[in-house]
Amino acid sequence: MNKDIFSPTLKAVLLSLTCLFILNISAWTQDQSLAPGINERFKQQTDLSLKQFDFTNRDLKQQEEILNACDLKPGMDVADIGAGSGVHVRLFAEKVLPTGKVHAVDIVQEFLNHIEMTCKEKKIENVRCVLGSATSCNLEPSSVDVVFSSDTYHHFEYPFKMLASIRNALRPNGKLVIIDFKDKSNHVRADSKTVIDEITKSGFHLIDSRDFSGMFFLARFTVDKKEPEKSK
Repeated sequence: MNKDIFSPTLKAVLLSLTCLFILNISAWTQDQSLAPGINERFKQQTDLSLKQFDFTNRDLKQQEEILNACDLKPGMDVADIGAGSGVHVRLFAEKVLPTGKVHAVDIVQEFLNHIEMTCKEKKIENVRCVLGSATSCNLEPSSVDVVFSSDTYHHFEYPFKMLASIRNALRPNGKLVIIDFKDKSNHVRADSKTVIDEITKSGFHLIDSRDFSGMFFLARFTVDKKEPEKSK
């Protein structure tokens, strides 16, 4: 008698369902912040933070590398999670014209006000500001093709919940591009290996990773999602 009653296909389906169940449990049960208070400085010193963001993102070579990693095309919709002063938002906005949009997401309303003001000054009309939370990017399901996040992952207090919301916001075969610190420190709770492990456990597939600007790393991920069924 054949004791193996499950076909290879059924085994694969069961394994996928099990992994999805584990991912959901991780997100649902993460009730304690992994980085409590890490964002308070930004909320209390918004003007100083905006100047710092603009200063540290002026490297044109780095900006070009970021654009190449995101591989933006006209008509794409992209989200910058932790948009800060909007340096990358304005960079992306030009690349997705004429019909693409950029969603600037941040948990600090003053940062979003600054982005709206600078975009208005530069006559950039395809940027939408979104107030996120500690647990969600607050984007609509399947609304973006690319999610970009620079120097922000270690500020996610609830990374598994945030990653679940990002995965939900991405369209089928969407891409996540992360830039963050390579090494753990008093300020950074996780090194690059841990970050990549957390993201892959959240339903993403690693495309590649590499060093970026000395102390940082850049990693790209994709997500497998089915196309939504069309209503009959």
